[in-house]
Amino acid sequence: MPETQTPPLEPLAPTPEFLAMAAELGIEFEPGDLERLGLFLALLLRANELTNLTAITDPAQAWVKHIFDALTLVPVLASIEPAEGRGGATHLRIIDVGSGGGVPALPLAIVMPEAKFTLLEATGKKCEFLRSAAAALSLKNVEVIQGRAETVAHHRGSKNDGRINSRREVYDAAIARALGHLAVLVELLGAFARPGGFVLAVKGAKAEQELTESAKAMGVMGLRHAETVQTPTGRIVVLEKASRTPRDYPRKDGEPSRKPIGIG
Repeated sequence: MPETQTPPLEPLAPTPEFLAMAAELGIEFEPGDLERLGLFLALLLRANELTNLTAITDPAQAWVKHIFDALTLVPVLASIEPAEGRGGATHLRIIDVGSGGGVPALPLAIVMPEAKFTLLEATGKKCEFLRSAAAALSLKNVEVIQGRAETVAHHRGSKNDGRINSRREVYDAAIARALGHLAVLVELLGAFARPGGFVLAVKGAKAEQELTESAKAMGVMGLRHAETVQTPTGRIVVLEKASRTPRDYPRKDGEPSRKPIGIG
């Protein structure tokens, strides 16, 4: 019998609710953006049948809770001035820590093609999905790294070894969603942001409480609270990198989660 071929994956159509919310936020889509966002969702939901990537499987909910929630970061990221690179070239460098199924980084990479995104994920199967999705979406501004934040943040790079290039204090913004308490997130992300850069934490209703509880962690990591942005789906805690992170931080694998700085 001839092999059954898998039919081509069709992008999911954006819902009226999503389009209205995006318009209210002031997001302007370039030709092809919505189709690629819909294709990303289709890829995510299909891959989720084999690998646990998301608990949200309803397409209408996914447009709001994945795509729109990711896009709430656009106005904040657009306000950040990129550091000047070699030869005077400037583009925003962003790292998404604990990328999982690619939210928020892949939707952001679609609508912010001039920015450069690093997706850091510890789980091999999730990295495979991220790489295949970036290829299917023809995203040239995305790199995927497998590793833990506690380890990768200490890589400084070397001309003489095969290690990953330096990732410490080189990013204009370090972003994360659903990484636990803000104090944990502060330690995991803080060392990636350059001095003058930012850590952006997508949080829920407990954002202000966690912010208070994270004061010591912020001080240790060289961060200060710049603002908290209210969005239709939650809050974005914006922390500025005021000083360099001490070389001993972040601590060893798993320790930031087991013993958050200043808590307990």
